[in-house]
Amino acid sequence: MPGTEKIKSLSSSILNSFCLKKKVALVVGGNKGLGQAMTLALAGAGANVCVAGRGPDGLAETAEAVNSLGQRGIYFSADVTVEKQVEDMVNFLMNKFGNIDILVNSQGMNYLQDAIEFKTSQWQKVMDVNIKSVFLCCKHVGKVMLDNKKGKIINVSSVRGFQGRLKDLAYAPSKGAVNQLTRSLAIEWGSRGINVNAIAPAFTPTAISEAFLKDKKNYSWAISRIPMKRLGKPEDILGPVIFLASNASNFVNGHILVVDGGWLAA
Repeated sequence: MPGTEKIKSLSSSILNSFCLKKKVALVVGGNKGLGQAMTLALAGAGANVCVAGRGPDGLAETAEAVNSLGQRGIYFSADVTVEKQVEDMVNFLMNKFGNIDILVNSQGMNYLQDAIEFKTSQWQKVMDVNIKSVFLCCKHVGKVMLDNKKGKIINVSSVRGFQGRLKDLAYAPSKGAVNQLTRSLAIEWGSRGINVNAIAPAFTPTAISEAFLKDKKNYSWAISRIPMKRLGKPEDILGPVIFLASNASNFVNGHILVVDGGWLAA
C-alpha cells in the first residue's frame, strides 16, 4: 500500500490524469448522436480527433467543431464493415498523426420486427454494422496499439447487451456480442498495455432510437423503467468516455460501464 505522502502527492494532481493533451483519438460513428458528443468531449479534454463515418453527413462539421475547441480535427469517410476500408482509414490516420492512442467504436443501427418476419438480410446488416465493424476496427487499430504497447479502446454497447426485448432479434444480440468481444480483447491485450472497455447507455434520444421513442407508449415504458425518471442525454456520456480514455482508468479493463440512470438495477 502506498504511504500517506504518496497518496497526497497523487491527489494533488488528480485532475491531470484525465487530461488527453497530445493524444490522438479515432471516433468511428463520431459524426452524429452519442459519437459526436464523445468526439467533442475528447477534444475538450485535449485530444486531436479523427471523425469517421459511412457518409459525408456531419463529418466535416464535427471535425471543424474539434478545431474550434483548439485541437486538430480531421475526418474520413469509410464503410467500416469492409475490411479494406478499415485498413485505409487506419493508414490515413497514421499518415496524418503517426499514432492512435484512443479508439471509440460508436457505430450502430437498429431494426425491430417479429421473429418469423425478420428479414435475414436485415438481421445480417445489423450484425455487420454493430459487431463485425467493431471487430475490424479493434483488429486494425489494435495492431498500431500493440506496436506502441499502449492504447485505450472504448466500444459502445447498450443495456440491450444485457437484456432481450420484444422484436429485438438483432440489435440486442449484437450488443451482447460487443460486450463479449470487449472482454475477450481485454483478456488478450491487457498484459500488452491496452485497456479495452465499453459504455452501455440506456435510451437516449438519437437517430437510432428516434422512431421508437416517438410512440407515446414506448416513451412512457422507457421512462417507467428508469429510476431517475428521464431518458439519457448526450452529455451524460461525456464523463464516462473521458474516464475510460484517460490515465484515470489505467487499471480498468474488460469493464462494461453502464450509463443508464439505474435501468439495470430496477
